[in-house]
Amino acid sequence: NAGTEADVSISVYGERGDTGSRQLLRSQKSKKFLKGQTDIFAVEAVHLGCLYKIVIGHNGLGSGNGWFLDKVVIKDPVTDLDYTFLCHRWLDQGQDDGKIARELPVTDASTFPGRQELEIKREKTWAAEKWKFQKGITLQFYNRLTHGFICLYPDGRVDALGDKKSKYGKVFSVWIYA
Repeated sequence: NAGTEADVSISVYGERGDTGSRQLLRSQKSKKFLKGQTDIFAVEAVHLGCLYKIVIGHNGLGSGNGWFLDKVVIKDPVTDLDYTFLCHRWLDQGQDDGKIARELPVTDASTFPGRQELEIKREKTWAAEKWKFQKGITLQFYNRLTHGFICLYPDGRVDALGDKKSKYGKVFSVWIYA
């Protein structure tokens, strides 16, 4: 369910202006925006110079309108440059943060190699792990030196004595290597 049947639009921004919102109508594929598929669209516009961001989203209509967007690559035919805009997030009212449009800055691999990919991985990891830090959750950290647990309780107490046997068992253990 990572594809979408909704109408997708994009706005491209460069140093000389923007395209305004353009609906992506005709892909080189027979069915557009399918999971795992790369779609290619031609967007006519005046030359915008160096690109710095895009805004991409959908109208939220139709069955299965939620969409997981990995990235957008824009090939500039004038300069023969490729501009990459990383997303790696849902555009879905029922997933992630509920947004169906995203503003994506250009990835400048020469200045910040891998920086956006690392940020995306950090956000993805936090999205998967944040449940552990919600109210009412007891966290346990295992200390390899003392072979005991350090517990962070929901009421704010910390048991740092390193009790080797915890009544919570191994609810959650984090191994930290220094």
